[in-house]
Amino acid sequence: MTERTITHEFGGDRLESVLVLPDGEATATIIIVPTVAGVSELELGFARDLAERGYAALVADLWGRRFTMPDDRPAAFAQMNDLKADRAALRDRLLDIVAVARTETGHDEPRIAAIGFCFGGLCVLDLARSGVGIAGVASFHGLFDAPDLPRRKIAAKVVAYHGWNDPMVPPDAVVGLAAELTEAGADWQILGYGHVGHGFTNPNAHRLGVDGVAFDAAAARRSWTALHDYLDELFA
Repeated sequence: MTERTITHEFGGDRLESVLVLPDGEATATIIIVPTVAGVSELELGFARDLAERGYAALVADLWGRRFTMPDDRPAAFAQMNDLKADRAALRDRLLDIVAVARTETGHDEPRIAAIGFCFGGLCVLDLARSGVGIAGVASFHGLFDAPDLPRRKIAAKVVAYHGWNDPMVPPDAVVGLAAELTEAGADWQILGYGHVGHGFTNPNAHRLGVDGVAFDAAAARRSWTALHDYLDELFA
């Protein structure tokens, strides 16, 4: 496989996303939206796994910098909160990432999916909420709160992999997301993992020192296996 940095700009920010390509022709493109820490070896590892399976994987840079956790936690969360404060601008930034993916890989929207982790999970759900015609989105331990924006019909298929004990997303938020997706006409799934908290795909999640945030090997394996089946369904 090959990897290269894609430099692009949005809103005055200079962004450096990473594109990982398989040896042969890619069957589809998967956008990966990272955690609040930005592009890291964690997401690059996911991208390499997807490239081995024949996908082009674009690890999206939303911040213009990489944060070292937990040392940079205050700065990272401040930048996250800035993006969350204007969900319309966040949506437009995500749509620009889709345009970058389309330009770099040559795949139109029906051959593009997006996956995201933690804050990135919220981002891909917002991408689906935009009504964009990509094939699907998958949220891993993402945040579910909906933006205060006009509701649109959701064209993308949606799946959320959720730790049931996630302190940031209580059960009523899960029910709320289900109701929202149903109202929007989405093809949706929510897979809950019992006794699992936030950040379960990240082996270093415990370094944040936050109660309820921890790696869970079984949930990480089960959700990633489920993602492979989901992508097979989208791009068979």
